Amino acid sequence: MRHVLTAAFLATTMLSLPTSARAQAMSAEEAAALRAELAALKAQVQTLEARLDAATAPPTPAPLSAPPPSSVIAEPATPKPETEFNWKGAPEMKTADGWSFKPRGRIQLDLSSIDTPAGVTGIRGGTATEFRRVYLGVDGKIPGGFSYRLEADIANGEIELTDVYLTYGTGPLSVTVGHVKPFASLDDLTSDLFTSFTERAAFTQAFGFERRVGLSAQYKGKALLLQGGVFGDNAHDLNDANHSLSVDGRVVLMPRLGGTQLHLAASGHYRDPNDPAATNRYRARPFDHATDVRLVDTGLIDIKSERGFGLEAAVLTGPFHAAAEGFWQTVKRTGAPDPTFFGGYAEFGMTLTRGDARGYDDGEFDRLKPSRPITAGGIGAIELNARYDYLDLNDGGIVGGRQQAALIGLVWAPIDYIRITANYGKLWLDDARIATASGDRDYTADTFGLRTQIDF
Repeated sequence: MRHVLTAAFLATTMLSLPTSARAQAMSAEEAAALRAELAALKAQVQTLEARLDAATAPPTPAPLSAPPPSSVIAEPATPKPETEFNWKGAPEMKTADGWSFKPRGRIQLDLSSIDTPAGVTGIRGGTATEFRRVYLGVDGKIPGGFSYRLEADIANGEIELTDVYLTYGTGPLSVTVGHVKPFASLDDLTSDLFTSFTERAAFTQAFGFERRVGLSAQYKGKALLLQGGVFGDNAHDLNDANHSLSVDGRVVLMPRLGGTQLHLAASGHYRDPNDPAATNRYRARPFDHATDVRLVDTGLIDIKSERGFGLEAAVLTGPFHAAAEGFWQTVKRTGAPDPTFFGGYAEFGMTLTRGDARGYDDGEFDRLKPSRPITAGGIGAIELNARYDYLDLNDGGIVGGRQQAALIGLVWAPIDYIRITANYGKLWLDDARIATASGDRDYTADTFGLRTQIDF
């Protein structure tokens, strides 16, 4: 097409020249003018050809444009909630900045009985029921390494403070101020939720182990636990005239060798009532809290100070556990011999359900958790325990009596937070505080206890 246009334009141009110009020889000026005119025509032809090519060329595909934005808007990542809620026997609330709050509590309903010779317990014996403990409280954490607990026992219509404290600690060392248990005895420091029997060893009651208000510190390593503190008295006994001061400490070695957990500990206690007229009484119930009868009892004796020393040993391996303790309490008196009383026990136990074992944590026995609870089609965890318990309150001219006991108990935990404990005890008394109707102070007694408990 382009060649046709070129030829047509040239022909038209030649025909348009004057006839005389074609007939005569052209001068040099005329030839130059003709060449210039042809060059201009050629340029016009090229311009026309370019326009024609553009007009007749197939349409160029439109360039692919970026796809339009999707009409589906991507959902933003779900932000982590500022407050988390968990359930660990009770609702637990945690915030992202370190606060936490969890209600806690326990209910222990006991049925117990004691059988003694005539004239010993009278109407204070037999079978009885009671709410042994009804605890309500809260646990929590505060940003900066602080934690707290506020708890009270409201059983039987009375209110008694139990654990009330504030703790600071960001590593192995922690400091606590408040109403807590001083550091003595594996059996006493183990929560009553996890003890082998409905009542603890007799010496823990006879020697007055209880919570006290004070300042304490603890160092916890992988296999070493150091505890110590300075304490006043129990919150219930504090008043303007109470100036009691005690120092307590405990060292625990708790290595784990393969599948075996060892526990070796020693504790020390010193208390000064800071009262020249101070008296104290060392006594214990016969493994039955529902009665107020004490078959071993020193009566009130004057006390200038007291010091105690305890040893502990325990081993846990597979379904088996064993524990033993001894505690010596020396009473410093004015103008009289200083008696040293002694108490202790030896215990052996085993779980009867496969896969279950007694727990242990930081120098104390812990929860028995069933591997197959009834909620999973199992029967829960069952533990059988046997103990020999000994308490001697005869020394230094004081005749408080000697009590020996053989105890056997069965624990059933259908789920983690429900536990039923039953135990029977045979007691042998020498120099008992209360004589029989015939005046005999050496006799035997039988006790039975059944507890149903729930905690959260």
